Amino acid sequence: MKETKTMALEFLVENIKCGGCENSIVKGLKAIEGVESVRIERESQRILVDAPETQRTLLASKLRSMGYPEQGSVQGLEAGVANVKSFVSCAIGRMSSPS
Repeated sequence: MKETKTMALEFLVENIKCGGCENSIVKGLKAIEGVESVRIERESQRILVDAPETQRTLLASKLRSMGYPEQGSVQGLEAGVANVKSFVSCAIGRMSSPS
């Protein structure tokens, strides 16, 4: 079995507002095969994911589907839809976070 080397992949995203958002992002990304860790810097809207480089596109797509698109990748109506999706992800993250 061939080992796949992981590296720190950086994503600069939009819409990270709170701990609920962070919980949803971590849970969503860790569900992807090969993801070893997820670190989030809310102030800079930066996510660092230790995963194989081959997973970059899949990770970016997952973030976008959850409402956290890469900065500058959506405009207009699509940006509004991403913002709404992030509110839903945030609410789910708040409900699933330990008290």
